Amino acid sequence: MAVLFSGIKGMLFFLFLPCFCSCQPAPPLLHFSIFLDPSNMVYLCWDHDEQELMTFELQVHTTGWVAFGFSPHGELPGSDIVIGGVFPNGSIYFSVS
Repeated sequence: MAVLFSGIKGMLFFLFLPCFCSCQPAPPLLHFSIFLDPSNMVYLCWDHDEQELMTFELQVHTTGWVAFGFSPHGELPGSDIVIGGVFPNGSIYFSVS
């Protein structure tokens, strides 16, 4: 697993955004968590259900973008990566590669 992030400052960025709509159920409580850096600026929570569907929540203090990747061998080439961020106008983007 690899986590890359830009300059560490103000904004709290969520990879998993809970829905606050009254017609949707609240997201499940995630039972596992860890800080991924010594400054406690990158916080990962995760859990799985009976069908082994994994749910992740990534909280990162950043001013622009964050990337989160999975790799069976710990290297960037060949890994699955999600990149997300906030444009200056406040709109959010996600990209999966």
